[in-house]
Amino acid sequence: MAKVRTQYVCSECGGTSPKWAGRCPHCGAWNTLQEGVVEPPRAAAAGHRFAPLAASGGVQWLDQVVAAEVPRFSTGAEEFDRVLGGGLVPGSVVLIGGDPGIGKSTLLLQALAHLSQSLPVLYVSGEESAAQVALRARRLGVDGSKVPLLPEIGLERIFAGVEANKPAVIVVDSIQTLYTEQLTSAPGSVAQVRDCAAQLTRLAKQTGVAVVMIGHVTKEGTLAGPRVLEHMVDTVLYFEGDTHSSYRLVRAFKNRFGAVNELGVFAMTDRGLRGVANPSALFLSQHDKHVAGSCVLVTQEGSRPLLVEVQALVDTAHVPNPRRLSVGLEPARLAMLLAVLHRHAGIACFDQDVFINAVGGVKIGEPAADLAVLFAIVSSLKDRPLPSGLAVFGEVGLAGEIRPSPRGQERLREAAKLGFSRVIAPKANVPKKPIEGLEVVAVERIDAALSAAW
Repeated sequence: MAKVRTQYVCSECGGTSPKWAGRCPHCGAWNTLQEGVVEPPRAAAAGHRFAPLAASGGVQWLDQVVAAEVPRFSTGAEEFDRVLGGGLVPGSVVLIGGDPGIGKSTLLLQALAHLSQSLPVLYVSGEESAAQVALRARRLGVDGSKVPLLPEIGLERIFAGVEANKPAVIVVDSIQTLYTEQLTSAPGSVAQVRDCAAQLTRLAKQTGVAVVMIGHVTKEGTLAGPRVLEHMVDTVLYFEGDTHSSYRLVRAFKNRFGAVNELGVFAMTDRGLRGVANPSALFLSQHDKHVAGSCVLVTQEGSRPLLVEVQALVDTAHVPNPRRLSVGLEPARLAMLLAVLHRHAGIACFDQDVFINAVGGVKIGEPAADLAVLFAIVSSLKDRPLPSGLAVFGEVGLAGEIRPSPRGQERLREAAKLGFSRVIAPKANVPKKPIEGLEVVAVERIDAALSAAW
């Protein structure tokens, strides 16, 4: 009997090593090498060996390649279509991840039930039985009369079901449960996930079937499996937000057919996920009276401007090292902004605890939030509420200057639409034509911006 050979495979990049090491020699990630069995070469299953993505016809001139626009499939949820870039593209591969119980299967089951009214679809369930999926469908009140269900984890049998039903959209729940008979490793291993995803991607590109895969996440919150999984697919979506909250945020981290960082906002109800028409209302707290430490930020998420309330709490520190805590905003920029505030505005917080929070659980990564953070900090420190009807945006540089932000006109129009009467913005973002009902205050320095706020 032949001796079983083992090797160590990196869960991040998929690289192999003959012995274990604390750090992957290929990508440098720590504690990612996992022991596995060396796969013997096997012949592909009959009838399921796929040809290359495109027939080899030699080198072609780029301007002579025929590339026509294809109509997109609407999922029935406007927020989901927005994150996808306008709908589901035929032949695309979408990977959606998130914490357990956050609503991945619920959202896709609702979308598939809507698509089944006009297109042939297929729901592949590898985690739940047919009875469990049926119970969820009845609980959500979706029409499953035209939704064929295939509870299967064998990739070859899934391909046989695809050939028999010829669907236009396939949902795979989830990619970590599938296995192919060409490999001997267990489902969920790096080799199985990589090979199953590669074959599903090839199926989508050759036949024009749209494939939506659900992916597990690790305890750190990243997508489980090799990092090459994210490179294979066309779109990577991720659920954000707390599972204990009734709101869910779906963000696009990669999209070959739309804008990156596009955000979709959903509300979890007893009938499943419903899109939120005015998401800015979720991120603005309704105070009975003006409170100190609160500032409204006009941020940009993908192609959508949003108004988010930034809250700050500045209190006297009772320990030698004051605390700096940021929730929903970039933690590394907080110390830099406090230094700029001291140097160029003469306001010191070295003996104060500073806590920053973005209301509603949204995560803001753009530097245009700098000005709102400083306004909220100064408001809390001096216990002076900002005037009502005021919104701000702008990046703060180390020299104390206020730098312009992209898509300033869209931000200003969104603030005016929601009833704000005054916006403090960088000078370069001031519109040439005034916006009705909105006063735009142009600022160039941090000290001038603080003077204009009050």
